[in-house]
Amino acid sequence: MLSELSSGKISVDEAEQKIRLLAIKEIEVACLDLSREARKGVPEIILADGKDGASLKKIVKSFLEESGRVIITRLDEERLGPLVSSLEGKPEVKYSPVGRVAVIRSSGTANPEKRGAVSLITAGTADIRVAEEAKFVLEALGCTVYSYYDVGIAGIQRVFPAVRDSLDKNVDVIIVFAGMEGALASVISSLAPVPVIGVPTSSGYGFGGRGEAALAAMLQSCTPGLVVVNIDNGVGAAVTAALICRVGRKSGKGSE
Repeated sequence: MLSELSSGKISVDEAEQKIRLLAIKEIEVACLDLSREARKGVPEIILADGKDGASLKKIVKSFLEESGRVIITRLDEERLGPLVSSLEGKPEVKYSPVGRVAVIRSSGTANPEKRGAVSLITAGTADIRVAEEAKFVLEALGCTVYSYYDVGIAGIQRVFPAVRDSLDKNVDVIIVFAGMEGALASVISSLAPVPVIGVPTSSGYGFGGRGEAALAAMLQSCTPGLVVVNIDNGVGAAVTAALICRVGRKSGKGSE
């Protein structure tokens, strides 16, 4: 690669892109994608589920050494204390017990670049846990977040103020979290002139009550502009929204 650069076969920009694709760090239990943020605009996010305490500590320490910041999802509160106490220095720790998300930053780490604004709207109180996961990830990625909780279609009059206020705030994206029949996502998509991301949640009961009915309904929506992620996938929705905000801001069309 360096020979190609020195001979003029590739440009500096092309060399930089190739280097970004190659930047990884191998540790005993993982192969860390250190260049993901430079390459994609979003850092690698650690899923705590399925990882034992020792493995999680090694991964977190490595990310803090390399980038000074780490986002951890599906992290139970009882695992947070032992993890933080194993880290050197006095890192800044933010944690949502509802969303089960932690953001850990080494002292002196720069704040993320400002992106845009995202509105989070839940159908019910039971959906807040997934919305809070998305909120923490969005804020860690530099987005401004506005939350409107428990405004489901069982009381349809609750929906309109949340949509109106979101549009008054000039949000770039709206994320809708709904279990049961999942109809709120279609309703909001029919009202809002911005991209809407539907997150079916596993709140419900009986047949299809673990999010399957909400997922199927959102996928079959007849309102254009609604995209759907998997059940309880607050992280996927947040990352997609952050990338939309990033593109809008780079083009000069996003919210401030």
